Amino acid sequence: MTETTPTAALSAAGVSIWLDDLSRQRIQSGGLTTLIEEKNVVGVTTNPTIFAGALSKGEAYADQVATLAAAGTNVTDAVFEITTDDVAAACDIFRPIYDTTNGFDGRVSIEVEPGFARDADKTLAQAKQLWAKVDRPNAMIKIPATIEGLEAITETIALGISVNVTLIFSLERYRAVINAYLSGLEKAKAAGIDLSTIHSVASFFVSRVDTEIDKRLAAVGTAEALALQSKAGVANAQLAYQVFEQAFTTERAAGLLASGANKQRPLWASTGVKSAELPDTLYVTELVAPEVVNTMPEKTLEATFDHGVIVAGAVTGAYAAANAVLDAIAAQGVSYDDVTKVLEEEGVSKFIISWNELLDTVTIALEAAK
Repeated sequence: MTETTPTAALSAAGVSIWLDDLSRQRIQSGGLTTLIEEKNVVGVTTNPTIFAGALSKGEAYADQVATLAAAGTNVTDAVFEITTDDVAAACDIFRPIYDTTNGFDGRVSIEVEPGFARDADKTLAQAKQLWAKVDRPNAMIKIPATIEGLEAITETIALGISVNVTLIFSLERYRAVINAYLSGLEKAKAAGIDLSTIHSVASFFVSRVDTEIDKRLAAVGTAEALALQSKAGVANAQLAYQVFEQAFTTERAAGLLASGANKQRPLWASTGVKSAELPDTLYVTELVAPEVVNTMPEKTLEATFDHGVIVAGAVTGAYAAANAVLDAIAAQGVSYDDVTKVLEEEGVSKFIISWNELLDTVTIALEAAK
């Protein structure tokens, strides 16, 4: 692996590259290992959509499906077995990175059932179940940043379980997520848990913000409105980084860090561009900052490796301009609060649809294997 590639430059600038994809075929073929060796990939994120896609092209799952079918396993349990096996296998591949980075990278995330997004107790129960089943220190349990999810985040962190908080769209909710993390650390400390073993990332979604706001700016239709298209996602994320910087220099956070705790790093999610008119590396090159994760679909990773232009510190000098963008959008009558509320509801709904597709795919596979 040369030091001259854009992905190497991105890593050198303090960005951890995680792949937003996982499949058994990718694990077994050595494709995942190749991405680690050649394209600086140091982690993986999964979600119900990713698993639904992997299982729909499911030759690699045939043997396990046949075994589960023969045992009379119900579909929900079958999905649990299949997905946790993939995550455990990926964790083993990334274990050397986890060890050499003291747990910061080499991470593989698995999500609680999206249908539990509005139920803190069920979310917590499944977070514990997934953590125990995968049984790897470099797993991360994904919990959505709904109001109900915040309580589950605190209680999961309090047990010493590492968490990837997902579906964050607004700066206000992001502040609440950081508070939930710090509250969890305080509980873990009181329980005598080694805080250095607990890691967390906060997944701040980028392209979806542009998609929703651009639609509303197009409806306004003025030259001023149209000139603001495709600027909100980056601006919002840049301001999230400012929130991160401020939150982890407070007295409260400093005390926990002094006790061995780790910062909850921002993670840029939804980083594939949704319009062919945009630069395909937009949500990578504009969001370069130390101590962040960028989780990329393979297409975005390949584009970045091929022609990404990495400028260190692209975020920290941009706060005034980012605020100006969001102010200008608000002046066009586009409500930030409404946009982020709609996106959260849509995000939960989309994952429930994907989860149901996953159940349908596995149901058909189990029936066919009988």
